Amino acid sequence: MRKLFKVIFIIFALLVILFTVFYFSIKSNLEALKNIQISDVDLNNAKDGTYMGSFKSTPVEAEVKVIIKNHRIESIEIVKHVTGKGKGAEVIPTKVVELQSLKVDAVSGATYSSKVILKAIENALKKSIK
Repeated sequence: MRKLFKVIFIIFALLVILFTVFYFSIKSNLEALKNIQISDVDLNNAKDGTYMGSFKSTPVEAEVKVIIKNHRIESIEIVKHVTGKGKGAEVIPTKVVELQSLKVDAVSGATYSSKVILKAIENALKKSIK
C-alpha cells in the first residue's frame, strides 16, 4: 500500500511540475506578444504573386496566403489559425486589404490573435519584396 501511495504521489508531483512549466511558458509567450512590433511593408517594391506567411507564439499561431497584384494586396486568406478565444481577429485580413496597410487596430478581446495574424501577414509581405 505504501508503494502505491509513493507512486501516486510521484505521478501527482510530476503533473504539478509539468503544469507549472507549461503555464509559465505560455504566460511568458503572451507577455512577449504584447510588445511585438508590426512593421508596415512598402508595397511599391512588392512583386506580383502569392506569398505564404506564418507566425507562432504558443498558444496562438497563424498561417496566411497573401496575393499581391500591381503593388497592391489583392487578398489575404487565413489558412490556419490556432487560438482560444481570438476568433474575432479573423476580420484583420479584411481590414489590411481595405487599408493596404498593416497599421490596423487589434480586435478588442482578441489582441493576441490580431497580432499573430498581422505578423504572419507581415512575414508574407516581406517575401514579396525579396
